[in-house]
Amino acid sequence: MYIGRIVSVGQLADGRLCGIYRVSSRSFPNRTAVVTECKVSIVPKAGHEMDVHKNPYIAYNCARIVRDGAVAVVTNGSQTDPIAEKIAMGMPVRDALALSHLALDYEKDDYNTPRISAVVDKTNNAAWLAVIRDDGLDVRKMPLENGNFFYVATYEENKVSPHQTGEHDITSAETACEFILGKGVFAERTNPVTAVAAVANDNSFDLYACDAPQGK
Repeated sequence: MYIGRIVSVGQLADGRLCGIYRVSSRSFPNRTAVVTECKVSIVPKAGHEMDVHKNPYIAYNCARIVRDGAVAVVTNGSQTDPIAEKIAMGMPVRDALALSHLALDYEKDDYNTPRISAVVDKTNNAAWLAVIRDDGLDVRKMPLENGNFFYVATYEENKVSPHQTGEHDITSAETACEFILGKGVFAERTNPVTAVAAVANDNSFDLYACDAPQGK
């Protein structure tokens, strides 16, 4: 089943929080993720740079770490930066998600693609999912437990729901990417392109990205 882009929040067996993002695409699969110290960007692969002129929504910062390493933001679009900046300035996570999603709205492409976002906050061990569609806005704090996750996608499963959940075996940012690219419920979600994960450590978050194996 094709559900498009996916964001997920989870809690590892040892209690650490994680936020994960998966790019899934039928139209623009030639993309990858570039990791820097506190940020990850989705960009076209070499030779496909002109794709941004076909669709302006395919390149963006998808992850930011703010508040001195206490908060990770992962999203499917340009809302990453305003959400992260508002949280960094002290705005509550719920308000930053709601305000940024309302301001930017869903993407004005051929599919009215929703904007989806996830935030994990080590300060109070909280995790949030948000989505804005052409028919509504959902922002919800998710009831995480050790070893479980929640997710929301751009299509089909595009409402924040307590039923879009499951167990995982994630132990690191690397295994988080492997999980969302093709394990558990995500093994049945088609057209994976690349994945990005932020997994809490003692000081901040470990960031990692990897592309889906060819032929997936």
